[in-house]
Amino acid sequence: MFYRKLKDKKVKCILCPRYCIISENKTGFCGVRKNVAGILQSLVYSKPCTINIDPLTKKPLYHFRPGTRCLSLGTVGCNLDCSYCQNSDISHPSGIFGEDLFPERVIELCKRYGSPGIAYTYNEPTIWIEYALDTMKLARKAGLYNVWVSNGYTNPEPAKEISKYLDAINVDVKGDTPFYSKLCGIPDEDPIKRSLLIYKKAGVHIEVTNLMIPGFNDKPEQVDKLVSWVAENLGKDTPFHFSRFFPHFRMRDTPITPIETLKMAEKIAKKHGIKHVHLGNV
Repeated sequence: MFYRKLKDKKVKCILCPRYCIISENKTGFCGVRKNVAGILQSLVYSKPCTINIDPLTKKPLYHFRPGTRCLSLGTVGCNLDCSYCQNSDISHPSGIFGEDLFPERVIELCKRYGSPGIAYTYNEPTIWIEYALDTMKLARKAGLYNVWVSNGYTNPEPAKEISKYLDAINVDVKGDTPFYSKLCGIPDEDPIKRSLLIYKKAGVHIEVTNLMIPGFNDKPEQVDKLVSWVAENLGKDTPFHFSRFFPHFRMRDTPITPIETLKMAEKIAKKHGIKHVHLGNV
């Protein structure tokens, strides 16, 4: 789904704002969408590498079906390149790996373990949208909920298609334009905000997370700008999670976020009228 054929058997992926132009036998930036004879194919369809039963609050989703435990799954690959990635072993793998688990089987596992819903998580579900959508459609028919944990870097048409079957989403809004450019490998945060507005319009339950990294997105004015946008565009009843950073991946020398920083952010959010502010990784 979501690609166009070009000359010389090249294709243009239109799934995310990277708009990768992919030559034959090559993959896009995410590493899981390959040009096979001029046709873009998913290398991770029905091939999750991580499956678990998690509390929904772990996503974190605190205000949607709290107290429930969901079947959670994810594949390899990602469309961002965050220097502090907490799941770098699967987001930036040396190759494709996972086990066969078709959508029908996912529904069967939910019923076996008494899970009322499915979380598409661990890596960015946008890049395995075909697998996610097929599973979400079956889940909706079976009366199960669908939740995403996403970086929000998704183009409008895919986001609208997802919204038809999506009950809740937590989007990690990482920072401002300099932050995304320096630490995530994309030019700005505009596509993430655009996706959030699409989910809002579709009536999807939204919660926002901001991982606070010392020296990069923890200044009061940065927090104020982000919280102000959420309050004005998503609503003051949008749950906001400020999360504590611990060294990972290429940022192992960056210090742990002080608790005081999170409390500062909480105070700013409440000043803007955000009703539900939560501090994570504490």
